[in-house]
Amino acid sequence: MKSMNWLAGIAALLSTTSMVQAQDLAALEAAAMEEGMLTTIALPHSWCGYGEVIAGFKAKYPEIEVNELNPDAGSADELEAVRANKGNTGPQAPDVLDIGLSFGPQAKEEGLLQPYKVSTWDEIPEAIKDPEGYWYGDYYGVMSFMVNKDLIDTTPEDWSDLLKPEYAGSVALAGDPRASNQAILSVLAAGMANGGAAGQEAGEKGLEFFKQLNEAGNFVPVIGKAGTLAQGATPITIMWDYNALAARDTLNGNPPVDVVVPKTGVLAGVYVQAISAHAPHPNAAKLWMEYIYSDEGQNLWLKGYCHPARFNAMAADGKIPQELIDALPPAEAYEQAYFPTLDEQGANNDAVVGGWDSVVGANVQ
Repeated sequence: MKSMNWLAGIAALLSTTSMVQAQDLAALEAAAMEEGMLTTIALPHSWCGYGEVIAGFKAKYPEIEVNELNPDAGSADELEAVRANKGNTGPQAPDVLDIGLSFGPQAKEEGLLQPYKVSTWDEIPEAIKDPEGYWYGDYYGVMSFMVNKDLIDTTPEDWSDLLKPEYAGSVALAGDPRASNQAILSVLAAGMANGGAAGQEAGEKGLEFFKQLNEAGNFVPVIGKAGTLAQGATPITIMWDYNALAARDTLNGNPPVDVVVPKTGVLAGVYVQAISAHAPHPNAAKLWMEYIYSDEGQNLWLKGYCHPARFNAMAADGKIPQELIDALPPAEAYEQAYFPTLDEQGANNDAVVGGWDSVVGANVQ
């Protein structure tokens, strides 16, 4: 298993990137304010603390309207929105994207992105950024189970537990595994827990696991959220730990919620930021990137239980408030986390998206 050592190499990054100087930032701010709008997509306010991140940007730049499209969209939906709005300068064309790691190279190859290196570029680990600046990692978490304790007496501790009869009609994914990166990687995690090597093999084993779960009557083909969990429609929902922890806080004990990182198949997932090649507001998009990769933006993600890309560098410089670190799950929950490579994610993506309907046959919506 890989650990988070891939982040530890941050101190060894010796390459330099020209910093955005004060006068350059001022010019960027002026150009962005002249555009007057930033269009985002697929940013639920409960996801990774995005509600506070967006509010922070608005407070800093009140002259720029933030137009939020389809908060519940998946990574594939985001790319489709770019494709569908080429040449469209209206409010339906996204400026910026937040997508799963495997979608970054795909979008670059298709010509859907434009490059931009933020001023804190050198503190983003090399392993999670395109060297030309077309996409770059923003945060990561690990896959977990969010459990409604009013309805589930015994909290499942591992993937195999989910097959038990006591969890009939209880287990859901937090997205459509044909389009949502979170759901696609949930299948990968299940496949790894069942002995599959990360990539196509784990994807296929994960599909077999969900086939068993569906045939047992345990799988619920409903996209799980805090609301569906509270209502009892999806009492066990598989999702990123930061989403589960934020949902737990939102529900505030009604119902009581357990958040569990499974014992095996501990999968870490990195998301990346990018600017659309067809962004109607390219300067506002660049200013947004500067904000979310600033100390303020990175700490707001951490407040939302996400490990931001600059976590190690900021921690070494004493830029992270101790209370944010104390609010995270115990460090041992992450010790066995596996960070799949781009190739492994791509192979898994192909296996899951291409095989879900034929193997599992559950229309998640």
